[in-house]
Amino acid sequence: MESKVSEGGLNVTLTIRLLMHGKEVGSIIGKKGETVKKMREESGARINISEGNCPERIVTITGPTDAIFKAFAMIAYKFEEDIINSMSNSPATSKPPVTLRLVVPASQCGSLIGKGGSKIKEIRESTGAQVQVAGDMLPNSTERAVTISGTPDAIIQCVKQICVVMLEAYTIQGQYAIPHPDQLTKLHQLAMQQTPFTPLGQTTPAFPGLDANPPASTHELTIPNDLIGCIIGRQGTKINEIRQMSGAQIKIANAMEGSTERQITITGSPANISLAQYLINARLTSEVTGMGTL
Repeated sequence: MESKVSEGGLNVTLTIRLLMHGKEVGSIIGKKGETVKKMREESGARINISEGNCPERIVTITGPTDAIFKAFAMIAYKFEEDIINSMSNSPATSKPPVTLRLVVPASQCGSLIGKGGSKIKEIRESTGAQVQVAGDMLPNSTERAVTISGTPDAIIQCVKQICVVMLEAYTIQGQYAIPHPDQLTKLHQLAMQQTPFTPLGQTTPAFPGLDANPPASTHELTIPNDLIGCIIGRQGTKINEIRQMSGAQIKIANAMEGSTERQITITGSPANISLAQYLINARLTSEVTGMGTL
């Protein structure tokens, strides 16, 4: 049930897509779909395979990062098993590496390659996997193929590092807020402690807009005085950033005499509010973890 907690806690969901040949897809689906069913159940990730008879199919894996890694591990080991099986009927003696092709938005390929190729070199060296980022975009798309090959273990390590790069910035993709992986557990603790999160049903629906124009609603948070500074930032830079990223209106009440807390009022669509709350929590977390109290 672990994956449910992380999804429910902050809707932290990552999606990774793979490009596969028909034969590879067949291997993952298995007889009567048994293999993919097992992968879904054991990893806790959602695995969708695009329809169609075209030679290339897209396999989409969605879920919390740990579920994605489990799904990837299962796919890498399955491909290795296929290689071993095919070798038993062939004279080849050296075992070819397992190869997976990821589909990555071109906008993120820059951070994956790094300045002068430094990041991709670091990933190659630390994981032992070969990583190639295609120079050209895929046909009719704004994405590029990233080819990873090596032993299943090297591939899993490599996918972890690529996920970290994709998570490094707080990427807001559509309505998804994807935080830095090592902050997730801390964010969950914080999210669970935040009593203002109730009533959940009204204020934190799943992120993708359920309704094109949901009615604006208001949500209030109380923040300790000594932490308000990290949310406002120098000359209001942080709070303005949170307003821009979330699209919500955020008002911070003046300090009340004798009170150790400040009231923050967030107004906007439920999705905007969720995102604003989430970004505020992320600020608090980095502040609190910086002080080493969490």
